[in-house]
Order: sequence, then C-alpha cells, then structure tokens
Amino acid sequence: MSKFVAPPPGSGLDFESSPAYQRVIQNFEAAAAVLNLDPNTAARLRRPERIVIVSVPTRMDDGSVKVFTGYRVQHNDSLGPYKGGIRYHPEVDVGEVCALAMQMTWKCAVMGLPLGGAKGGVRVAPLRLSYGEAQNLTRRYTAEISNIIGPEVDIPAPDMGTNERTMAWIMDTYSARVGKFCPEVVTGKPVDVGGSVLRAEATGHGLVYTTTYAAEEIGLKLEGASVVLHGFGNVGTHAALAFSRRGARVIAVADVSGGYVNEKGIDVRKFVDYASKNRTLEGVDGADKVEGDSVLTIPCDVLAPAATGHVITVENAAKIRCKVLAEGANGPTMPDADPILERNGVTIIPDIVCNAGGVTVSYFEWVQGGMNFFWREDEIDSRLQQLLRGGYERSREFARRHKTPIRTAALAVGIERVDRTMRLRGLYA
Repeated sequence: MSKFVAPPPGSGLDFESSPAYQRVIQNFEAAAAVLNLDPNTAARLRRPERIVIVSVPTRMDDGSVKVFTGYRVQHNDSLGPYKGGIRYHPEVDVGEVCALAMQMTWKCAVMGLPLGGAKGGVRVAPLRLSYGEAQNLTRRYTAEISNIIGPEVDIPAPDMGTNERTMAWIMDTYSARVGKFCPEVVTGKPVDVGGSVLRAEATGHGLVYTTTYAAEEIGLKLEGASVVLHGFGNVGTHAALAFSRRGARVIAVADVSGGYVNEKGIDVRKFVDYASKNRTLEGVDGADKVEGDSVLTIPCDVLAPAATGHVITVENAAKIRCKVLAEGANGPTMPDADPILERNGVTIIPDIVCNAGGVTVSYFEWVQGGMNFFWREDEIDSRLQQLLRGGYERSREFARRHKTPIRTAALAVGIERVDRTMRLRGLYA
C-alpha cells in the first residue's frame, strides 16, 4: 500500500510534518498493512476532513487583551457526529490536535460507538488563568467555533486543562447563540446542567476496568498489586481511588510539580484531597519527592501513564519494569518503544482502549441529553463495563488471530469498522 509522503514546502499542510502527527501515521500504516487497506481509503483517512484555526482575544484581569490560538479538527464522521475533547495547554499545536482527532476516530470505532473523531485545543497555560480569564477565553473560543459544532454535528468534551466547569461555559455560550437551551452540545458537564453521573470518573475507572481484564489474562491479582501513576489530574486521581478500593497499593504518583514515592503505599485519599485544594501536589506529606518522569521506571505491577503523551521512548523503554502498561494518556508510548516493551514481556493496554471510558460515558451523556431521561449510576457503570470489555476483547482476539501487536490490533479493529462504513456510504463527489 502507499506510504505517507510529506507535503511540499508552502502547501499549507504543515500539520503533516508534525512529529505527533507522524507518530500517529506510523501506527496507522502498520494497522493498514495488516488489513491490506485499499490505498484510496487510506489516503482519505490519513487527513482530517476539516481544520479550523482561530484567534481567541481574551480580556485579562489587568485590562489588557491577549490573543491566544485555538484549534478544532474534525477527522472523520462516517460513523456519526464528530466527538472529541478540548485541551488547554501551552504547547498544543495543530499537529498534535490533528493526531488526537484521528485517534478519537479509531477509539470511537473500536468501542462500537456511533461517533466520529475530533479534537480541539487552545494554546494557553490554564493554571495561570484566573477564574474570570478562563471564562472569558472559553466563551470567546466557543463563539469562534460555534458554526462548526452542535449536538448533531460535533460534540466537544473535557480534556487536559479543561473540566466540567469549562463545558458548562461552552454549553451556555452556544445556547445563547442558537437561542435555546442546548445541553447536548457538549458532554462532561456538571450534573445539574444536564451532565451524566460517572462522567468525571469515567476515564480513570475505565483505566482500572481494562487493567482488571489484562490482569485476569496474565494471572495478576490487583489486591496487593503495586501501582505507579504518571499523572495525577482527573484521570490519575480517579484511577488511584479505584485501584485503592480494589486493594492495590499506589506506590508512586507524579504531576506537574514532580514525582512522589512511598514504597509502602501513599495515602490516596489524602493526596487526592490535597491536589484538589492546592491544584498540584507541591508540599504534600507522606512521600519522597523525585523527578516527575523518574516514576516511570520504578518497578511495579501496573504502570499507568495518565498525563501527557510521548513519555515512554526508545531511551527509557528498556528501563520500564512493570507487568501491565495501562495507557491512560493519549499517545504516551512512542512507536519505536513498543517492540522493546513487548520483548520484555510487558502487557500493553493501548490508549484507544484503556482510556476509552471517558468517550463512552460521554456518549451515554449525549444520548441521555437527547432523550431528557437520565440513567442511574449503576446502570451507567454496567453499560460502561460492557462496552469496555467488548472493545478490549475485540482487540485481543484480532491480535491473536493475526499474530500482531495489541496496539496494531486495536487500531485495525477501529480502522476496519470505519472502512466498512465508508464503503457502505460511498463517495460523494
């Protein structure tokens, strides 16, 4: 099949030369080769369907106006409306957002959801914004992209640096622009304005559920197992609490302030409460402080990178000493690190399965909002486990049948479903 070719200089498609995008393309090519994907379909799927880059002028507390850059990328909507989070991060760029949008397409597909893939972002340091500045920025960003989002078109959600409060502002701004209350335009909202129970916990819980499935396969008992979490935001904190409830021992965590290690096990509830109050773990008692990335190489049963991408590389992969690698973050493992981990016997749960709990409960929230009928927590938890188990088992079965790495298998399952749907719908030209 045809291979990725960088665009000529001056083509305006510089996202294709982005390292983040090329890493996603590298994984895509591996899965497409296993599927013997038609080159015409592959050509369509390598590029997003739409890229929007906007200026986001924002009134700051001192009266000045700063102009930030915002993005919304829509990769593919063959299966249904675009779906994907919005992240606030000082280093986000168009290549990263394009890469994440493509990943969302495969994630929705492998989970069997009737949704496509999108992603958004604003290049900003969210921890440096006051409450008022964050709201001003969010409302202006929403206004700039409001003509391409909507409950039947593109449904944003929280991601790194954003939360349910951010989604409430987006929903309110969009509702004002269309002249009616429209809670289903975003997911991940507070329950009081149409959000779903368990949405905030969903990604972290999904990480633990899929880890449980992997542990069953290799004969690992989670009770008493040692866990390291690289990332202690929404995903990491809820995963830590869920692991703790299962009797696992969280021996190290890391956030933007550094890494914190206690081989006897940290007090998870204390750490979660401290991070919630102080926004970081800086100054917390009960653990030794180390460099943040150094926790990745601590010997443990379960390692969960749950923050930024590209933290497991060819340089440190041989030092990773875990039995299960549960990818709570998007793209935490570089493609050339995978073979090293596999040779060392690490069981990998790829990100598009491991962290799919968030988009799955987002789908539930979207459905509930459309019906104006909301499910109980136990119903949502049961449905979540059912869909995650299905995505995990489809990926594992494909890997066994085709004797291919699990990451390639999971991507292939998603790509195959999108390809099948595109063929049924045909090409409109």
